[in-house]
This record gives sequence, C-alpha cells and structure tokens, in this order.
Amino acid sequence: MSDRCHKIEMSAGEIFVDAELLGTLLGLEPAAIPSLLRNRTITSFCERGTGADEGRHRLTFFHGNRRARLVVDSAGLIVSRSTINFGEHGLPRQLHRAGT
Repeated sequence: MSDRCHKIEMSAGEIFVDAELLGTLLGLEPAAIPSLLRNRTITSFCERGTGADEGRHRLTFFHGNRRARLVVDSAGLIVSRSTINFGEHGLPRQLHRAGT
C-alpha cells in the first residue's frame, strides 16, 4: 500500500499510527500490534522537528532486531520512511537513541 494511503493521525498531543502500516514496517501481523505495544515488546519514541524541520515529527519504533522510522509533516502525511533489519545480529544499542 502506498504511503499516500496512510495518514498519521495527530490530535491533542497524541500520535496514532495505523497497525497495518506499523505491522508492514516491523514484519508483524497488524492484529498483534496493540498487544505488543501494551506489553512494551514494541517500543518507540517521537522527536519534534526544529528549524528547517519545524512542523515535522520523526517516529521511531523498535521490535526485536528491527527499527522502523517515519517522518511525517504537520498534516500527518508521511514524508519518508525507513526500516533496518539486523537479522541474526541484535539491534545495536546506539540505535535506541534519538537522532540516530
């Protein structure tokens, strides 16, 4: 599915990402996403853009050996996305920090 079909909802300081999109990025079934988020098997953080990136948010999600990242504009449209899968190797600790 195209990124144009996915809009990230932003309301009252909360950000909502569609389970189908997140499942695709992390290689998981969408139905499993809510429980994995609740039990913190999927972790995440959000960074707010400044300067030239004002109005954008970078959303980063971690699960097992995968990292998925979305950059969205102020309307919630996806500007870019990326995934890293380290396969048999564990996800390096430094990737769990903001800005990396």
